[in-house]
Amino acid sequence: MFIHLLLLFLFYANLVITSSSSSPAGANCDRVCKGSNHEIPVRYPFGFSEGCKVRLNCSDAGEILINNYRVVNLTADHVLLNFPANCTRPLDEIGLFKNDNYALTRRNGLLLDNCNQTLSDCVVSMSLIEGHFNSPRCKPTNRSLICYSDDNPKSNPMEFMDLTGLDKAGCKDLYSSITVDLGRNRQSSSVSMGFQSVELGWWIQGDCSCHRKANCTKVITGNASVGYRCHCVKGYDGDGFIDGDGCRRVSDCNASRYMSGECGGTTRVAVLIGGVIAGASLVSTIALICYCIRKRTNLRKQKSAKRLLSEATGSLNVPFYPYKEISKATNSFSEKQRLGIGAYGTVYAGKLNNQEWVAIKKIRHKETYGINQVTNEIKLLSSVSHPNLVRLLGFCIEQEEQILVYEFMPNGTLSQHLQRERGNGLSWTIRLAIATETAQAIAYLHSAMNPPIYHRDIKSSNILLDYNYSSKVADFGLSRLGMLDESHISTAPQGTPGYVDPEYHQNFHLSDKSDVYSFGVVLVEIITALKVVDLSRRNSEVNLAALAVDKIGKGCVDEIIDPFLEPNRDAWTTSSIHKVAELAFQCLAFQGEVRPSMTEVADELEQIRLSGWAPTDSCTTKDKDSSPVTVQEGWFSEQSSPSTSSLLSNIVQ
Repeated sequence: MFIHLLLLFLFYANLVITSSSSSPAGANCDRVCKGSNHEIPVRYPFGFSEGCKVRLNCSDAGEILINNYRVVNLTADHVLLNFPANCTRPLDEIGLFKNDNYALTRRNGLLLDNCNQTLSDCVVSMSLIEGHFNSPRCKPTNRSLICYSDDNPKSNPMEFMDLTGLDKAGCKDLYSSITVDLGRNRQSSSVSMGFQSVELGWWIQGDCSCHRKANCTKVITGNASVGYRCHCVKGYDGDGFIDGDGCRRVSDCNASRYMSGECGGTTRVAVLIGGVIAGASLVSTIALICYCIRKRTNLRKQKSAKRLLSEATGSLNVPFYPYKEISKATNSFSEKQRLGIGAYGTVYAGKLNNQEWVAIKKIRHKETYGINQVTNEIKLLSSVSHPNLVRLLGFCIEQEEQILVYEFMPNGTLSQHLQRERGNGLSWTIRLAIATETAQAIAYLHSAMNPPIYHRDIKSSNILLDYNYSSKVADFGLSRLGMLDESHISTAPQGTPGYVDPEYHQNFHLSDKSDVYSFGVVLVEIITALKVVDLSRRNSEVNLAALAVDKIGKGCVDEIIDPFLEPNRDAWTTSSIHKVAELAFQCLAFQGEVRPSMTEVADELEQIRLSGWAPTDSCTTKDKDSSPVTVQEGWFSEQSSPSTSSLLSNIVQ
């Protein structure tokens, strides 16, 4: 590992030396943006002084800027800028993105306000766009946002945006922008989007001055040639400019295999070492060997991740956040901002772009909860809309990390409240409301979606509570689409011990009734506030479902009701608790076909909640054949680490 790091250091050092020695302009161009504790180098032709071909700015904080807008990324063709929403930004400010070296590309969609008439729509609908700019600090004055895009290759085959169509709209304010990339195949449904961002295409003025192993691309705006770019040919790497790094051969690790992560192997290493002995550039070649070997697996994983993300997000509307922004939002994943630790990830509170609080989940066990689960959750959460399902706000797949960004739930999880890890306890009316809302959300997944969605990990720690203690079902990593023409799909048993459908665990048969069983366990938790798996209880009661079925079946519900609820305080409380217990009993039936549907469960809970006073029903023993539950001794449930009771107030302060 030390050798790898040393060689990589020499590799980058060699690049710097090569660039400075081969570029006469290099002596007059400062290519490093310096902050208080970091430095950011940029490649030719970019720089931060008068002698640079494409001039950028460097803030005192060490951020790269163009006209006070932060540069998010620099590529061989484009510059991506952060362009936050602003309700008072004049339309004239669009002129800041056009000069002798760059201009707006056609991939931009400009969001305009205070307009006299509408313009051509963007790729996605305005309703979806407005949902990502709904900040209480800044809303369009009259909710008359329009989107202007220039994405018709027939009317404008050029790379850059034609802004002449803006005049007829008479807009006064430039609210924000999105970047939309349809990919190489414009007929496909793959769309990637960046919200609050602007893309510029850049060029160098003059005639082509490219390395002999580079192709020159003429840049045309309007009907005139304004400059050029250089790109190394296949098999070579570098900036492609004579006055820059030029192009260096990628040696036997050819370009396509180099970029796809297929370099390496002992034979390849031997060939490259032979090249070194033969007199090739020692430092660069050895560094390249090291790079290929060390990065081979990671590049494969990244390529697979990008492919899966492309398939998962497809035509969906999912913002991507750079790792740098995520790290800044969480104060480098500070322990002070940690909300809790779950089975697969650690959740942090953070503020992205200094706006509203969000919950940021950083996946921990990537070997078990990998890219497939991440993309699955992105895809499913982006396809659903229900007030009691948690909203996915974005994601990040960078720096070998997998991160998901959700709306912030200030009151934690239902599990934390039931286990007294947070707060002093929930009243029965709040518990009943949470149960009803959760059932309605699951019923929506089963009945309103086509094909239906099976959550597969319903549990109290996946039920989040907002400011008003309304429920939000979360964590869709294990969820799957159900097949309408089948009663089940076969898959390996997954889920949390204590909540797993015993029929599913035994036969690998997954259906909507598996979620019904898990929700039945949650209902028992709500009534009892007991742990789902507790080894301190006697063997026959380790599993809470088994304990509940036994007590409810014998008419002994009162023995397991949470003392905090004071069930004898009034008749309605006692009656409604008993009714919910009977409903839980039905949900916990061993045979899935005997259990009610989630729609029936949700309707019954709604009726109980609205019933008001009702006489206490007598408890009768249930048919034992309809509700056997196998107790699996030795199951352990990974408990979520509670956040401290003062965490939220500390963060807000």
